[in-house]
Amino acid sequence: MSYSIGFIGAGKMATALAIGFLKAGLVTSQTLRASDVYAPARAAFSDATKAIATASNDDVLKASRVIILAVKPQQMEAALREAATVLTPDHLVISIAAGVPVAKILKWLGRDDVRIVRVMPNTPALVQAGASAFCIGGLAIREDAQLTQQLFSAVGVAVETSESLLDAVTGLSGSGPAYVFQIIEALSDAGVRVGLPRAIATQLAAQTLYGAARMLLETGEHPGVLKDAVTSPGGTTIAGLHELEKGGLRAALINAVVAATSRSVELGK
Repeated sequence: MSYSIGFIGAGKMATALAIGFLKAGLVTSQTLRASDVYAPARAAFSDATKAIATASNDDVLKASRVIILAVKPQQMEAALREAATVLTPDHLVISIAAGVPVAKILKWLGRDDVRIVRVMPNTPALVQAGASAFCIGGLAIREDAQLTQQLFSAVGVAVETSESLLDAVTGLSGSGPAYVFQIIEALSDAGVRVGLPRAIATQLAAQTLYGAARMLLETGEHPGVLKDAVTSPGGTTIAGLHELEKGGLRAALINAVVAATSRSVELGK
């Protein structure tokens, strides 16, 4: 089934999602469109999707039944106030703006008869490997949740949760790619320190994280079990793990997620 989907905001995340929807056959270039005040963003969206990109939000709202709000959080109020007079009960509104709760969306719309879903995606959606969590609000129904699950599964994994947990999702998977990039950079530096060329060190570090994550997801094993399988008595791996424990890697990662979650809560107030 093909849906008519419109993006308010045509940046990188909107483009990544649109490409995923196209690849999954959920839309066609004719049933997809976007709006953005920034001309280069419109051009990039159209080039990547062969769909219409316009400067007019109204054009998108009138042509689409699923509206994805992909503007920056600080631009959300203006976009919603503009959309309020055009939205109908037939529209499903999906917001991917971090830290903007359903209550605030309804307040800015000035109405409570809107079907709303909040989604927290992350940047690996750009390569169809995202991790998204969503919740329904307003007058959204089960079918809206199922559609959201279908759409965001096209660019990775999508799970449903309560809105009260979306700040935690932001702290873990929303901000998580940055933590992983820093880990890869550190491993690459370590490889260089012990004599590897930079390009080889970075490639090996990135592939190691990718392979380990894929192995965990495909086997369903607890990460501790997989760790133990690599760790021989008195071997190289346990020597490295000992240093990670001394350096507080676990605590640092836990603290990062807690700090990012707290900041998401602050931004939503």
